[in-house]
Amino acid sequence: MSLSKDLINKFSYITSMAAAATFAYIGKKDKIAADKAAVDMMRREINKLNINGKIVIGEGELDEAPMLYIGETLGSGQGVSLDIAVDPVEGTNLVANNLPGGLSVIAVAEKDNLFNAPETYMNKIAFGKDVPKSALDLDFSIEKNIKNLADVKNKDIKDITACLLDRPRHNELIRELNKLNVNLKLITDGDVSGALLVTEEKHNVDIFLGIGGGPEGVLAASALDAYGCNFQGRLIFEKEDEISRAKKMGISDLKRKYEINEIIRGDSIFCATGITDGDLVEGVKKVDGQYHTETLVAHKNSNINVVKNKVTIA
Repeated sequence: MSLSKDLINKFSYITSMAAAATFAYIGKKDKIAADKAAVDMMRREINKLNINGKIVIGEGELDEAPMLYIGETLGSGQGVSLDIAVDPVEGTNLVANNLPGGLSVIAVAEKDNLFNAPETYMNKIAFGKDVPKSALDLDFSIEKNIKNLADVKNKDIKDITACLLDRPRHNELIRELNKLNVNLKLITDGDVSGALLVTEEKHNVDIFLGIGGGPEGVLAASALDAYGCNFQGRLIFEKEDEISRAKKMGISDLKRKYEINEIIRGDSIFCATGITDGDLVEGVKKVDGQYHTETLVAHKNSNINVVKNKVTIA
């Protein structure tokens, strides 16, 4: 079953509305207020849909988040049954400080087709559709992955560009990449958008790798799947409460490596609306009382494009 064009348009509108709701908080140093505005708007708009929706990636569990929590049901309760993954503000620090790359993101799949990742870290690797799936692997050394990537792309290693989060946990990884003479694109936040830079040559990123959020990995995988790109992820459990939560969610193999088709199956919709200008889409602008937005819409069974919307917040 393919998700309808009408549904695609509606979710694109919802991320546009959520992005618009954050406009007043861009650069205001209040990431909590920006996130709350987007959460409230996204929840309000999803609840208008004639769907039986369930949040599988959200703002946390019921005792942590009053809205858009994991397991929350949304919509009229009628119509198609959907799994919904949300990140109302992907890059809250980016929005709070008016830095590039803030997004409002939704991924949607039919019921039981979207992986319910716990709120923990994930080791990830993402690469384009021009690279065979077997060429790169989380279990390979960094050197082997980079050399394989250079061979497949017929590039010198010095012309390979790797994108990863600029975090202390990546210091050793960065040292290894520097030793190999790989070009680095270090990002401060927003590893959904970072992973999506492998989708098109114009972004000049050959591989995204490193440790980021598990929920963000699921969101990125849903878009990468629509592009025909590749993704692997392995969840990282370091604390007892994380392990306990994983077991409650039915995750018994804590060291399992997930392929993209184990994270997202069947038809899916991915929508990412710019809040601040970034590599993928432009940020929200206010013109004559209306909010002008750009949304990257990725749908497995139709064209991937950037949609421009004009929305009004009542």
